[in-house]
Amino acid sequence: MMDLKAINAIRVLSAEAIQAANSGHPGLPLGAAPMAYTLWSKEMRHNPHNPDWHNRDRFVLSAGHGSMMIYALLNLFDYGLSMADIKNFRQLNSKTPGHPEYGHTKGIEISTGPLGQGVANAVGFAMAEAKLAAHFNRPEFPVVDHHTFALSGDGCLMEGISYEAASLAGTLKLGKLILLYDSNRITIEGSTDLAFDEDVSKRFEAMHWQVLEVEDGNDVEAIQKAIQDAKAETDKPSLIVVKTVIGFGCASKQGSHKVHGSPLGDDGIKELKAFANWEGTEAFDVPSELRTYMENQVAALSKSETEWNDLFKAYEKAYPELAKEYKKWFDNKAPMAYLDSEEFWSYQESTASRSSSGKVLNNLADVMPNLFGGSADLSPSNNSDIKGKPSFHPGSYDGVNLHFGVREHAMAAIVNGIQAHGGLRAYAATFFVFSDYMKPAMRLAALMNLPVTYILTHDSIGVGEDGPTHQPVDQLAMLRAVPNLQVVRPADAREVSAAWYMAMTSKSRPTALVLTRQKLEALEGSSKEALKGAYIVSPEQNKLDAILLATGSEVALAVDAQKQLRMNGMDTRVVSMPCMEIFEDQEQSYKNRILPKDTPTLAIEAGSPFGWHKYADDVVAQEGFGLSAPGDTLFDYFGFTVDNVVSSVKKML
Repeated sequence: MMDLKAINAIRVLSAEAIQAANSGHPGLPLGAAPMAYTLWSKEMRHNPHNPDWHNRDRFVLSAGHGSMMIYALLNLFDYGLSMADIKNFRQLNSKTPGHPEYGHTKGIEISTGPLGQGVANAVGFAMAEAKLAAHFNRPEFPVVDHHTFALSGDGCLMEGISYEAASLAGTLKLGKLILLYDSNRITIEGSTDLAFDEDVSKRFEAMHWQVLEVEDGNDVEAIQKAIQDAKAETDKPSLIVVKTVIGFGCASKQGSHKVHGSPLGDDGIKELKAFANWEGTEAFDVPSELRTYMENQVAALSKSETEWNDLFKAYEKAYPELAKEYKKWFDNKAPMAYLDSEEFWSYQESTASRSSSGKVLNNLADVMPNLFGGSADLSPSNNSDIKGKPSFHPGSYDGVNLHFGVREHAMAAIVNGIQAHGGLRAYAATFFVFSDYMKPAMRLAALMNLPVTYILTHDSIGVGEDGPTHQPVDQLAMLRAVPNLQVVRPADAREVSAAWYMAMTSKSRPTALVLTRQKLEALEGSSKEALKGAYIVSPEQNKLDAILLATGSEVALAVDAQKQLRMNGMDTRVVSMPCMEIFEDQEQSYKNRILPKDTPTLAIEAGSPFGWHKYADDVVAQEGFGLSAPGDTLFDYFGFTVDNVVSSVKKML
């Protein structure tokens, strides 16, 4: 009886908050409330009074538009989300934004909104759990032992990212991953029959998932039994298809697309309250007896952490070194002794930056054993594998090299889940041009302040013979436009070290390392000053006439042009700007010293000129797409030559 009252409280609170905001999606909370409540109250291990407990089960609401349901749960389970917060749904600076936001509201494990992202995030959480469990657990001491639950709707399972991620999860046999599918067969436009009529169960079975079905989404006992059966299957992830009625309880609108994304209206609220036996109550009123019932549930749930704390204390006595390592991994601190050492900064050679990045990565792996990542089927080309270390796969979950397959979008969202889980430092790698496929998840990483690292190789027209489909010219501008994402395009091996330093010391920014296939000459003037985002790599000799501002492979071109300009009586300064975002963090006095405002400046970059006029008076850039030809030929053809740079400076002056 009290469980039904709690379920109806979720429905009523959700509907009332959406009505007060005159904005939101009541359909999912009304239909999915029984499965969500059953999970949270009966089958999910969590401690509402410590949402950061390491060994909690993770819950991901992939169908993020149903956010009011999770806010109602957080309120009822005493996560610190007040009724005032509920009443402030979707309002400025509230703790209850339109879609769940990681780091903003306690109890939200990951930011979801774009459909399908949460499914892939959940795969990342499950991979992190498997990796950490394989590394730290010992007989009688399962210190890492939890499940990842995700709740998706029909829309999530229409998105390609869901199937990229689900395919990998099945291949990896992630038995602690459980996806609850709110199958209400309705989208914004109407019935799913309009565009989505495949057999989802058979598709998941083909991807090596266990598939369970619950015919009645209001049958709490059947839902709990299905979750228990899913937990019992340890060699496959599980899909639980729960057949629900969208907007259940509002008789005049339930089962219709009209209840998906619009408030119920006053009459609809009355219908719902009558159905839920909630008549005569004020808006946002929760019966005192339900509050007492939920307090008892929360007290019972907190015992799970108490038991785990006792287990970990015994683990510390039995395996003190492992326990120390466990704490170090979860502290998420960069290895500053190594990063600030002479050894780290002494590496310099003339080579492609993808190659020097691979060497730096492998050196870092020796001092950061919790580095965890891989490539979308391109690790030999990306130089993103950790040499001599095993791969992560069934039977070897303690492996360090991930193989994502040709799944760039899922890869980016999966590493978000790995990073958000805690204990690991996640990275992902592919060709730079395919960052287009990764962009939605990269944007969410930046929004969530997740310090994920992206290794993006084969930059610019230097890719050469593969042609314009594989030559990134607009991607630098695209990624630089993302708030809170630091994009680093190093000019030589020493700047590559600086780039990795930026990535590993970042606490709240993801980092995109943009690396070359073409060889980069070791620059005489490159230094740790690269950590400031821009610095003088080759100074003027006497009177400063102009500045050559460049990144990546074009810095060496600028240095060569500087010599030619001196022979022509023009004294220039070469500034390398590996990272605009870091440069913008510097004091204005430093920025003015590096780029004096009254000095003519020419920017040089083999990418789109978009964004460079903030710093430069003119730009030598890639104005259109590239062509298929050897890289050196293309640089000459498109004007990335000493003669063209010299000519451009003369025109500018």
